[in-house]
Amino acid sequence: MSDVYLTMAMSLDGFITGPDDNAENPAGTNGMRLMNWLGGGAEPGAEGPNAFRPKYPHSQQVFDESMATGAVIAGRRTADFAGYWGGDHHNGVPIFVPTHQPPAENPYERVHYVTDGIASCVEQAKQAAGGRDVMMHGANTGQEALKAGVLDLIEIQLRPVLLGRGRRLFDGLPSEHTDLELVRTLEDPGVLHLRYAVRR
Repeated sequence: MSDVYLTMAMSLDGFITGPDDNAENPAGTNGMRLMNWLGGGAEPGAEGPNAFRPKYPHSQQVFDESMATGAVIAGRRTADFAGYWGGDHHNGVPIFVPTHQPPAENPYERVHYVTDGIASCVEQAKQAAGGRDVMMHGANTGQEALKAGVLDLIEIQLRPVLLGRGRRLFDGLPSEHTDLELVRTLEDPGVLHLRYAVRR
């Protein structure tokens, strides 16, 4: 049975971007520091996912697991900022984007817009993943998946940085509490990889 997991790099004070994030600067001011756990181990001139191969073993494991997923769910804002990864997030897997209003034109055959809610989006992504896990990007999308009870895991790449301002991962959650279970901790220099199971 495949799991749907939200994966995000986050500062110690809970931010996933710096302030003023936009399509030209998706990580916001000083936000790229959150992504420093990636990179450093890639071959010169590498492109696509291979341009971000981590140099430490646990980070490499986390990266490899994400590249083994069978589908991606990305929030509309996240996908827009990322340019839809040129239509190929990794290895040709389909990308599902929950949205109220799909664009008039879609140049990417692997990008699928889902207009009937996050639960439907998750169901379609799981079917397309063929038994493999589904990776999710985007704070708002993760929050909606939590509210709908369709998120299985949260994976945080916790960086020893205090951004002070920016976009928080866990704003907009329902008022009732959500129980999580810490199921894995992996540590490399400069990053703590935390995996939580969502308890229902």
